Amino acid sequence: MQAYVQTKYGDPSVMRLMDVPTPTPEHGEVLIRVRAAGLNPVDYHIRDGKMRMIARMKLPKVAGSELAGVVEAVGPGVTGLAVGDRVFTRVDVMKLGAFAPHAVVAADLVAPMPQSLDFTEAAGLPLAGLTALQALRDELTIEKGQRIFISGGAGGVGTLAIQLAAWMGAQVATTASPGGENLVRSLGAETVINYQTTSFADVLRDYDAVLDLRGGQDLADSFAIVRPGAKVVSVAGVPERNSAKDLGAGPLVGALFNLLSGKVRRQAKAHGVTYRYLFMHPSGADLRILADLVDGGNLKVVTDQVFPFEEIADAFARLERGHAKGKIIVAMP
Repeated sequence: MQAYVQTKYGDPSVMRLMDVPTPTPEHGEVLIRVRAAGLNPVDYHIRDGKMRMIARMKLPKVAGSELAGVVEAVGPGVTGLAVGDRVFTRVDVMKLGAFAPHAVVAADLVAPMPQSLDFTEAAGLPLAGLTALQALRDELTIEKGQRIFISGGAGGVGTLAIQLAAWMGAQVATTASPGGENLVRSLGAETVINYQTTSFADVLRDYDAVLDLRGGQDLADSFAIVRPGAKVVSVAGVPERNSAKDLGAGPLVGALFNLLSGKVRRQAKAHGVTYRYLFMHPSGADLRILADLVDGGNLKVVTDQVFPFEEIADAFARLERGHAKGKIIVAMP
C-alpha cells in the first residue's frame, strides 16, 4: 500500500509517498480501511523534531494521528467491534499510521463514528475533539454561568471547544479575524475580538478560565484577564511538571519540563493564576461521548478543505500557513 511516510526529522521534504506493507492486527487491535484522515499541527511538530524530547520515534514511520474508516479485521481478544463497523479514532501517539489506506489501532482507542457524519467529517473530530473535551471537562471543570476565553476560535480545536463550552453553559469569548467572526459566533461565542486590530488583554477582565490554543504572547496576556485563583490551560505553550504525567513519563522529564516552563509559571504566579499544559490522551470512551454529542445536534465538525490523498503535501502547506477555518482532511481513494 502507498502511505505518507516520515523518513527522518526535518522540513516537508522528509515526507514521502512510499509503498509499505499492509499491517496485520495483533491481540487487542483492529485493522481499519482508512477512508479519510485529519491533519493537525502535532503532525508537523513531530516531523520537525519538536517532539523528540517527548517521544523519539523509530524512523521511517507512517505518519498521521486521526482517521475514520471501516473495520476490515479484528485481532484476538477484541470485543465490541466487528468487521464492517464504521469507526473513527485518534491513534496511539507513538505508533501513528493514519496516513495510509490501512491502519492497525488498539481497539480501546476506537469508537463507532457519529451516524450523522460522513467519513471526511468524522476524520476531523478525534484529536481536536478529545483535546477540547479533556481540557474543558477534566482540567478547567467548566460549569454553567462561568466565563471562558478561548484563543484562536476559528481553528480545528477552537471550533469544537467553543461549542463544548457553550453546551456546558459557559459564556465564551474568543479571537478571530473578520473572516472568521461569523463562524465563531454561529458556534456559540458571545464575544469576538478581532486580533488584527485589538488585543484581547485590553478588553477582557475577570474571566473564570482560559483555554489557550495559540501560545506565545496570547498565553502571556491570558494571565492578566482572569480572576485570581483561576486556571489557564494551554495546548500551545510550554509543558510543565504535570504534563509529564500525561505522557506517562518519569521524574526526569517532569524536572526538565519544570525548567523549560519557569518563565511562564512565574507569569502565572504573579497574577495568582494556575498554569497547566495539557497533552491530550487518546480514548475510545471519550470518542463515544463526542459521537453522541454530534448525533444529538450539540456539536458539529467544521471542515476547512478536503484534499485527495495524493495531494497531502499541498494539504500540509495549507495547514502550516495557519489560516484554516476548521479542519483540513485528506480523503483516501
